[in-house]
Order: sequence, then C-alpha cells, then structure tokens
Amino acid sequence: MPIDHDATRLAIARLAARLFLANGVAATSGKDIAAAAGVSERTVWRHFRTKESCVEPLLSQSALRFTQHMLGWSRLISIEDHLSEVFALDRQSESDIQDGILIVRLVAILPKEPDLQATWLMASHLGERGLVDIIAARLDRSPDDFDIRLCAATVSAAMRVVDEDISLAAIERGEVFTLADVVSRMARAIRAASTLPFCDPLPLRKPNQSAPDPTQIRP
Repeated sequence: MPIDHDATRLAIARLAARLFLANGVAATSGKDIAAAAGVSERTVWRHFRTKESCVEPLLSQSALRFTQHMLGWSRLISIEDHLSEVFALDRQSESDIQDGILIVRLVAILPKEPDLQATWLMASHLGERGLVDIIAARLDRSPDDFDIRLCAATVSAAMRVVDEDISLAAIERGEVFTLADVVSRMARAIRAASTLPFCDPLPLRKPNQSAPDPTQIRP
C-alpha cells in the first residue's frame, strides 16, 4: 500500500503542536517529535525543513478548508449567512473540531514563541491566495486584477488578526465565545477590511455567463 505523505505530515504536525504546547518550542527537538510520531528523526527532516515548520500542515489545512467553505458561497446570501451555515457545529467532524482547538492554543502562544510566527504567516498567505480566486469569482473579475489581490490581502490580514485576538482572549483570559460570536467577529472584520463590495448578495449571472471552474482555483 502506498504511503500517504500528506497524512503522515499532518499526523506529525498534530504531535509536534502538542509537544510545543506542553514543553515550548525551544525545549522540543526534532528527535522528540520523531519519537512521539513513532518515526525516525530522518523521516521528520525528510518532510520538514525545521522543527517549527512541523506544524505547517495543521495550519495550512485550516486555511485550505476555509477556502473550500467559501467556494460554495451562494451569490444570493451575505457573508454573515454563509459563515453561519458553513461553520455550524453539526457540519464539523470531530477531527475538525479537535484540530481547531489545537490551532487556537497554538496561535495563543505566538507572542511567546516568535519562531512559530513565520509558519503562521505562511499559512495565512496560503489562505490569502485562495481568497483572491473567491473574490474574483464572486465579482466576475480576473484574479490577476490588482484591486482583487489588494482586497484579498486586506481581508486575509483582518482574518488573521481576528484569529489571534480570539485565541488570546480564549486561552489567556478565559473568555468564552459562542459560534455566533466568532461568526460575527469574522464577518465584521471581513466587511471592515474589504476594499471591494463582495460581502452582500449579488445578482445572479446571466444565462450565458458561466461561473469560474472551481477546479481551477489555485492551491
């Protein structure tokens, strides 16, 4: 049976995240991560450049999942209604929920673990690339347009700030957020950062106007 490299990377990422949370980044070695994952240290370095990058698959998976959620956004509903729908708890798998909790805990330690910042920013940039295609498709414009790329960049930055703010509040200050609270904060941030009007319902496309092919969304 062929080895699923993506699954291996994600499994290592989850274990590395737990070690970072338990022991700190500086006190966690590649050898520790390999031992926790039940693989050789050589295997860890075959998949990752640095120990900090070991959590990249976990963070990137979250960014890509958000992109996939947004691909199904109906032109007939607002950003608030769409986020409420796709993030409803009954639509999340147990692994999605557990990964989300792990990411929140990781993001909360970023101020104390600056070596993780680069990995977090790389994952955020991945989400930004997905937003370029989503905003372009919603507004029937080219993803190469400067205004589209600018809008995606500002929205991505706003979402990153929301993620960091909620994570710190929840973990460091013990604040409790309902799903409605999270959706509301995300939607407000997206609206505030949007430089183009894509958050509200839009007219349906004309019969001879086809939607962009979602399979062509860039990774």
